Amino acid sequence: MPPYKPVNSPDKTTIFSYHDLTPPTTRDIYKAQQIVRQYLPRTPLVRSESLSAELDANVLIKREDTLPTRSFKIRGFYNLVAELEPEFREKGLITASMGNHGQGMATAAREFNIPAIIVVPETLENQTKISSMKRLGATVIKHGQDFDEAREYAEQQAAKEGYRYVHGGNEPHLIAGRASAGLEVMEDCPEVDVVINPVGGGSSASAYALTIGKLLGGDVIGVQATGADAVYRAWSEGTIELQEQADTFAEGINTRTPFALPLQIMQDYLTKMMLVEDDDIRFAIQKLLTEDAVLAEGAAAVGVAAAVQLGDKLAGKTVVLPITGSNLSAEKLQDILVNS
Repeated sequence: MPPYKPVNSPDKTTIFSYHDLTPPTTRDIYKAQQIVRQYLPRTPLVRSESLSAELDANVLIKREDTLPTRSFKIRGFYNLVAELEPEFREKGLITASMGNHGQGMATAAREFNIPAIIVVPETLENQTKISSMKRLGATVIKHGQDFDEAREYAEQQAAKEGYRYVHGGNEPHLIAGRASAGLEVMEDCPEVDVVINPVGGGSSASAYALTIGKLLGGDVIGVQATGADAVYRAWSEGTIELQEQADTFAEGINTRTPFALPLQIMQDYLTKMMLVEDDDIRFAIQKLLTEDAVLAEGAAAVGVAAAVQLGDKLAGKTVVLPITGSNLSAEKLQDILVNS
């Protein structure tokens, strides 16, 4: 039985009601780590001398950008596809993505010879991500003006055609696979005090919450852009609401709605949520590039922006900043370097 079923929402659009939104257990996470290790290398955890000096802290960056597809998201897909229900192996997978999620799914699907369809918004400007998904063998469909409209269309097509719809956050297998990064941090640096992590749908932050937060007792801080703060509001107010718009140049976290499962986990184990401005994100991208020789996309740089904002509150602590992806378009990088 698939982990979801199609139902009709009050506005007649197709949505998915999940049978099981139970967070992955610690056993699930360690099992997922064994699968992930078969396909992906361990990512480096390295000290940022510049940030450590500026914040008077021991600041370590978790280089998820060194993974294939240059993003953390691929971790979860190997775990999900390795245990995919037999009835979907021929029909295939469908999802909506702003790029990194789709590249991860396409890579894992290719490994297991499973068809993959990825719906992206018509407004997605990062052609590098689109080209990469196509090179990886996925069928890319453009639909809708933003991620949430693309997601609704992908859900409709899954219900109509019988594809296995892969949600961006309400997938225990994805979260368990991505939590393997948290286990690596625990092994490499058990004295970690704080992890500051970007939040789009929240799968990465919830994965760190289940490892560094739940197992190690560290603080896990989630960060969103001020112009796309749906999860921040939901975490603060305890309600899930589709906002009318989201506006941040960091496309990887530009979503108008929180996801139920990651939100549940973050409400249980996240210490704090923060907001940062787009200008602060641009500054963080430039800072990482010029001082640490690390290229981070906008969604990956919000943790650095938040750390700078926290300033002396981090003094004396061991802080981990996951660099969740490096798929920054050449146009955006040029604009940041010229105008920041």
